[in-house]
Amino acid sequence: MKTLLLGSASPARRQTLINAGITPLVRVADLDEDSLIEAFAAAHPDLDARTLATSQVQLLATSKANAIYDVVRTHDPQPTVVVGCDSMLEMNGVIVGKPHTPEVARERLRAMSGQVGALHTGHCIIDVETGQHAEAVSTALVYISQLTNAEIDAYIATEEPLHVAGSFTVDGFGGPFVERIEGDYHGIVGISLPLVRNLLHELGHSITEFWKL
Repeated sequence: MKTLLLGSASPARRQTLINAGITPLVRVADLDEDSLIEAFAAAHPDLDARTLATSQVQLLATSKANAIYDVVRTHDPQPTVVVGCDSMLEMNGVIVGKPHTPEVARERLRAMSGQVGALHTGHCIIDVETGQHAEAVSTALVYISQLTNAEIDAYIATEEPLHVAGSFTVDGFGGPFVERIEGDYHGIVGISLPLVRNLLHELGHSITEFWKL
């Protein structure tokens, strides 16, 4: 059986893979993500929000995968592949990252109420033996319900929205506030299974070879 090392601390990404029959190894890259994003934005001041968001999530996903690959490629045994992911929400021409504080989360959720956003998730898979890369971004539209102030306050009290891209989840307390999506549900959770399948295929692997039955 082949092994997949997930370069993410996200419980949702890990559980998504487990539900799909893949029990990943987990290792988190030591990266200054804010500095990477700031440097990229400064170097590309004329990009529109959509292009900036998709470029940044791919940059972070690839940077995470490369950082972990540099460590594990000398390990014995090696994982078969390393997977890096990162997500950002783009709404009304603005990139919405992790709020971190209740105040920022409250402001963002009020602005998102009744709106449609695009959730972008960058993916990078590295074959550890060959060093070959395959990467791509999944995008899905998210339709947010009209939220009351009481709902927003209750949601923030769960602390769930504080540490996730866009200040919401579809697979937790935030699920009732998402009216519908257009695109891959798993991409919104944080890792697109159909896209992972395709990227693995590009590298000469079948996703079924990673199943733990």
